[in-house]
Amino acid sequence: MVSEIEITPCGPITGSIRPPGSKSLTNRALIIAALAEGTSTLTGALESEDTEVMIDSLRRIGVKIDHNAAQHTLTVQGNGGRFAGENIEMFIANSGTSMRFLTALATLGKGKFRLDGIARMRERPIGDLIEALKQLGAAIRTEQDNACPPVLVNAEGLPGGKAKIAGNISSQYLSGLLMAAPYAQGEVELVVDGELVSQPYVRMTTQIMRDFGATMEENDCHRFVIPGQQKYQARPYAIEPDASAASYFWGAAAVSGGKVTVEGLSKDALQGDVGFCEALAQMGCEVDYTPNSVTVTGKSLSGIEIDMGEISDTVQTLAAVALFATGPTKITGVAHNRHKETDRIGDLACELRKLGATVEELPDGMIITPGTLQPARIETYNDHRMAMSLALVGLKQPGVVILNPSCTSKTYPHFFEDLAKICGTA
Repeated sequence: MVSEIEITPCGPITGSIRPPGSKSLTNRALIIAALAEGTSTLTGALESEDTEVMIDSLRRIGVKIDHNAAQHTLTVQGNGGRFAGENIEMFIANSGTSMRFLTALATLGKGKFRLDGIARMRERPIGDLIEALKQLGAAIRTEQDNACPPVLVNAEGLPGGKAKIAGNISSQYLSGLLMAAPYAQGEVELVVDGELVSQPYVRMTTQIMRDFGATMEENDCHRFVIPGQQKYQARPYAIEPDASAASYFWGAAAVSGGKVTVEGLSKDALQGDVGFCEALAQMGCEVDYTPNSVTVTGKSLSGIEIDMGEISDTVQTLAAVALFATGPTKITGVAHNRHKETDRIGDLACELRKLGATVEELPDGMIITPGTLQPARIETYNDHRMAMSLALVGLKQPGVVILNPSCTSKTYPHFFEDLAKICGTA
C-alpha cells in the first residue's frame, strides 16, 4: 500500500458516478437480517472494513452470511434472535456503528460476550448506551470502568422496561437500542434526554425496522415504544449508494466548477446526507433532482452559516468547499464530531490551517475564513473522511498530499481510483 497520494489538479469535472452502498444502511440491514426469521438477500451492499468487522462478529454468534463481492450481495440466514456462547470475542476495529449496534444485540443472547477495537475505539464513549441497557435489565459494563470499550456482556436476554438515552453524543446509541428492542422479553420505552443529534439516521433505523416487519410507536425522535417478543421477517432488501460518500463527488463539482451526477440517490433517499446538496445550493451551486439521481453544478461560491447537526458526516466535505468561497463559513451543531474516528473539529481545523485558511474553533463547530491556498501534506488521523474530503482541495491547488490514503478502506476502499476516473486523471 502507498503511504501517500499527491492529488493531481484538473479542470472542471463533468461526469456521473454511483458510489458504493451505504455503510449506514448495510450495517443496519445486517443486524436486522441476522435477527430475522429466514433468509434475507441484501443487494447493493458495501464492501469495506466497517462491514467486514460487522459480518465477522455476526458469524461468531452463528449467523450464516454468504458474500458475493462481484454482485455486491449478502445472503443472511437469520437466527431468529436465538444465539448463545461462552467468551465470544468481537473485534470491531474503529467501526462506531458496529460497536454500538453489536453491544445492544449481544444483550439479547445467552452467554458472555466481549467487544473490543483499536486504540482509538477504546477512547470513544459508550457509557450512555451501557447505562440505557442496564435500565432495560442487561448485565453489562465496560472492562476498565471508564465508559469506553472494551465492553463486557453477561447476557440472559433483555428484560425490557423504560430507559433514558442521551441524545447529544451519538444517534447510534439510540439506533442500537431500537433494533434490539423488538426481541426484548417485554415492552421497551425509550426516551431521548435532550436534543438528538443526527436525527435522519434514527429515522433511517425505524424505517428499516418497519421494512422487516417490526411495529412501534414514535413521537418525533423523542419517545419510542416498541412491543417485545416481536420477530423481524426475512426479505430481499436493496441498499442505496452511500450519500456520505456521494458528498465528495458533489463537492468536487463545487470546487472545480464542474457538473457531477450521482446515480441511485434522490431527494427522498433514506439517508439524510443528501441534505448536503442543499448546503451547496446555499453556497451558490445549482442542484437538480430526479427520482434516481442528484446533479450538482459548481458556480461562484459564497460562505454561509449553517447548522450541520443532521448531516454531521459531511462537515469535512463542506469545509473543503469553504476554502474556495468568498467570505467565511460558520458551521455549528456538531459538538459530537469531536468523538468520531478522530476529533473532527480540532484535527480538521489543524489541517485547514495548513492549507492557508484561518479557522476559529467553536464548542460545536468552527468558522472557516479562506486565505491564500498553499500546498500541504495532510494528516488523516486514520480517519477516512479526513482523507476523502481534503483530497478535494488538491483538485485546484497543486501540491496537496494525502498521507495514509488506505484509511479510506474503512468505508470506501476504491475512493481514489473513482476520483481519478471522474476527474480524468491518473
